[in-house]
Amino acid sequence: MGANLTQKIIKEHMVSGSMEAGKPISIRIAQTLTQDATGTMAYLQFEALGIPMVKTELSVSYVDHNMLQTDFMNADDHQFLQTLASKFGIYFSRPGNGICHQVHLERFGVPGKTLLGSDSHTPTSGGIGMIAIGAGGLDVALAMGGEPFNLNMPKVVNVKLAGRLQPFVSAKDIILELLRKLTVKGGVGKIFEYTGEGIKTLSVPERATITNMGAELGATTSLFPSDEVTKAYLKAQGRENIWKALGPDPDASYDEVIEINLNELEPLIAKPHMPDQVVKVRDVAGTPVQQVAIGSCTNSSYKDIMTVAAMLKGKSVHPSVSLGFSPGSRQVLNMIAQAGAMTDLIASGARLLESACGPCIGMGFAPPTGAVTIRTFNRNFEGRSGTKDAKVYLASPEVAAACAITGKITDPRDLGLKPITIAMPEKFLIDDSMIIAPSKEPEKVEILRGPNIKPLPTKNAMPDVLTGKVLIKVGDNITTDHIMPAGAKVLPLRSNVPAISEYVFERVDNTFPKRAKEWGGGVIIGGTNYGQGSSREHAALAPMYLGVKAVITKNFARIHLANLVNFGILPLTFVNEGDYDLFEQGDEIELNVKGLDGKTLMLRNKTKGKEVPVTTPLSPRDIEVVRAGGSLAHVKSRAK
Repeated sequence: MGANLTQKIIKEHMVSGSMEAGKPISIRIAQTLTQDATGTMAYLQFEALGIPMVKTELSVSYVDHNMLQTDFMNADDHQFLQTLASKFGIYFSRPGNGICHQVHLERFGVPGKTLLGSDSHTPTSGGIGMIAIGAGGLDVALAMGGEPFNLNMPKVVNVKLAGRLQPFVSAKDIILELLRKLTVKGGVGKIFEYTGEGIKTLSVPERATITNMGAELGATTSLFPSDEVTKAYLKAQGRENIWKALGPDPDASYDEVIEINLNELEPLIAKPHMPDQVVKVRDVAGTPVQQVAIGSCTNSSYKDIMTVAAMLKGKSVHPSVSLGFSPGSRQVLNMIAQAGAMTDLIASGARLLESACGPCIGMGFAPPTGAVTIRTFNRNFEGRSGTKDAKVYLASPEVAAACAITGKITDPRDLGLKPITIAMPEKFLIDDSMIIAPSKEPEKVEILRGPNIKPLPTKNAMPDVLTGKVLIKVGDNITTDHIMPAGAKVLPLRSNVPAISEYVFERVDNTFPKRAKEWGGGVIIGGTNYGQGSSREHAALAPMYLGVKAVITKNFARIHLANLVNFGILPLTFVNEGDYDLFEQGDEIELNVKGLDGKTLMLRNKTKGKEVPVTTPLSPRDIEVVRAGGSLAHVKSRAK
């Protein structure tokens, strides 16, 4: 039986383990990326390793999240990131150059390589045939230091695409269809590999939209083969020399197979407040709309913005709608300007926003109170937009443009427009002047640190017996946005853990930080899919700072589980999910962890006088890390 593409790339980078689904493996990481909301802490962690230069083939530091400079904090962090990158052998993408995933696809991604990024949407680069994985900043710091990345070998799901998308149906509808079928938990422990005749009809930006939003399935990553479509894209980017043909063997085997006929898809939309609440646009057509936002790392490519411009040409944005658009990179911005599309968009009444993440993370362009906002983004978690009671719908650029024109949710096929075809450029506008190479004299570089950058918190080794109170009990699908919000108020504090810890669980229970400090820490009880969403390690780091010793749930999302391990917080799962009901906030618990080796332990609820069995989803190596007090402590102990 032949190998699939996932197996081929993983085998090429394998350090240890066996490619058996569910078994621990470690892989060598060729490239890393960070963005400024996660990067500052990641580089503080890299510094703590005491290594003079990154050991990867390529590392890039992007600035694309904390772009609102309302005071000194974000600007100071950007200076820190630029000077540190120069000293340690890292390329630096300046503010305004674009969103990390869009720029990495354009300028740095290499088919067949591995990429680890401190952002959950790093799988975007799977659109050109990379194994690109989102992770916490500490995992990325360790990879830059030459450490392998540890994970459980995922199952590989073959998504076979047949047919061709019909007019006004887009790649966004393909991934929304998968979310409709599988839910936000359907990809946990899996890699989605796309094959079939239908992939030949999808451009690289369309493929990248699909791999980007694979993160919303909970998938480890997603990827397409590197084929003639990939070659044409890389040639247009002036990077044809790094292309090579990559794909599965004709007789490749997969753990699961899903078939989608593109001919049968129609425009879809995700209703508030989860990306899997997917229905046909026709099912909610007519709902009044107050805001439309086009962009994010999902749908901000040249093709996406040109499509919207073509639909809006000669028309006006509806009087009840505020329309903003964010080109994904400076390359995209310059090219739509040269093509005249910028003029069409501005003439329609659209607002040009920065080439940055912006509204997707609640960094500007927040909707009005209670508003319906249509966004071409990847997440619509409650409050993520910056307005807690806003109703955020996720849709394709075509649907978003139709809503902007009519002022209500509209199937774009009902506008009576002729089909729009945007050809991929034979040559993209290439200007890398805002990408700064590292210094050739690193010893002369001084790292600039603003007063908001505080020392890296550490944790002691785990004791044999854990005791404490239940600090909070939460339900299913708790996201990292619930645990640690983003937005203009909180994101500037990413390099200041004492300050940012005051916002832990702010949108769930804003008394949590005070209680955690008064009670001397404790444990968290959660439901299913705990920690889904962003890779933000602060959702583990800040609770660790507040004294959280363990998180006990029905099950975990992959990246958050790894982040808990990295910061020495013990993840546990109920053997019997019904035992979740036996715990309440304030209950005193006790757990002897001497026998923590993957076997069942007995968790004692001292308040209620009950004992329940719990286990841990951790590998033997992960258990060693937690016992040591986290990954940094573990690496340093090995170096002694």
